[in-house]
Amino acid sequence: MERLEQRILQDGVVRPGQVLKVDSFLNHQMDIPFLCEIGQEFFRLFRDSGVTKIVTVEASGIGIACLTAQYFHVPVVFAKKSKTLNISGDVYSTEVMSYTHGRTYTVIISKSFLSAGDKVLLIDDFLANGCAMLGLIDLARQAGAEVVGAGIVIEKGFQRGGELIRQAGVRLESLAVIESMEDDGRITFRH
Repeated sequence: MERLEQRILQDGVVRPGQVLKVDSFLNHQMDIPFLCEIGQEFFRLFRDSGVTKIVTVEASGIGIACLTAQYFHVPVVFAKKSKTLNISGDVYSTEVMSYTHGRTYTVIISKSFLSAGDKVLLIDDFLANGCAMLGLIDLARQAGAEVVGAGIVIEKGFQRGGELIRQAGVRLESLAVIESMEDDGRITFRH
């Protein structure tokens, strides 16, 4: 998505450790009209997949998932990083290592909201090492749901996440794939 690449070059900031900050428009402050365009693009890519639920992980993927769900007219379910008092009953759970937070979380989804027969589209803002996506795939498969695809806003193509998701047999559509990032701020995209 050319407009996304332009926005990354314009507003993105490369930090040491190959961290890309796009929090001015994607995942801290959110540019809603722009995220609606991203949601429309995910709808274009997956509209014929029979999506019944969109699944993401807390927290940065929630806004993108919601704006995507409006085009599919389906609910969003997000994996929580901790069990709260308002989650009753059984849950599906899996371990997820967060690249940006440098720690492992047990993420959960209530069994009330994900089940066999669901056709799940996974949505997230970034794909780096693939841990969050692999965790979501695991949760969906525990439920007996079919993962029809994964939509990623920005994939770090120089890390293994994309390869691991494809090896898991999941259709992966990334709107921008970064081939390389340099500490001086240079970003190269894969086309």
